[in-house]
Amino acid sequence: MEIREKICANLSAVKEMNPLIHHITNYVTVNDCANIVLALGGSPVMADELDEVAEMVGFASALVLNIGTLNSRTIASMLVAGQRAKELGVPVILDPVGVGATKLRTNTAEKLIRELKPEVIRGNMSEIKVLAGLEVAIKGVDSLADEQGSSMIARKLASQLGCVIAITGKTDVVSDGRQVCLLDNGHRILADVTGTGCMTTSLVGTFCGVTNDYFTAAVAGIISMGLAGEVAQASLRHGEGIGTFRGRLLDSIYNLTPETLAEEGKISYE
Repeated sequence: MEIREKICANLSAVKEMNPLIHHITNYVTVNDCANIVLALGGSPVMADELDEVAEMVGFASALVLNIGTLNSRTIASMLVAGQRAKELGVPVILDPVGVGATKLRTNTAEKLIRELKPEVIRGNMSEIKVLAGLEVAIKGVDSLADEQGSSMIARKLASQLGCVIAITGKTDVVSDGRQVCLLDNGHRILADVTGTGCMTTSLVGTFCGVTNDYFTAAVAGIISMGLAGEVAQASLRHGEGIGTFRGRLLDSIYNLTPETLAEEGKISYE
């Protein structure tokens, strides 16, 4: 089955199966992530209490870990939830927000990767370069790295870690260590809205909840956000800005169809 057919099948599966996606995420974008999962057709739960995360993972189809607003309590919860996910065969999707900005973020991301071996890591170019051991300039949680060599970096890191690496940027790159997929949907305005990266990771996690083909799931999640961004931006009228765009982004995910993914997804291989 060609990747476009797989992506379409995955979207239909999400809407039919309503997978539960357990998040331990950051408080800046937690509501956005919950709503984007609902819009796609999944069911979000945002449980981060240490005493319940292992039990909650038992009901989940995927676990999304996001280090955007770290603290010692949630780090412990991520490790416990992730270890339970590994025992149950529940895929772990990691968003290493701002890794490299501080020692805490870098050390936590490295520990999560080492101990949990996530199925997918989704980050911007700066974040992925840090995980690959490359020098890069960091500004808070924002990427300052250019995208030169992104395909090679993604392929090498995916092979090294034995997972899917997804780099989002002007051209998105997804690799499982063997194949490299380039995705060219999206619009610049996505970078002006807080949380679109986190929401993309949640979309990837939702697709991971209905398939064990995590490469395709990562492509599906990223393509979905890119297409929704295009549709939402095109709908803006004079005087409307990022506030309106944010609401229409959710609408565009809600109204996304397999046919749209198949016909308008800009997918190529390198």
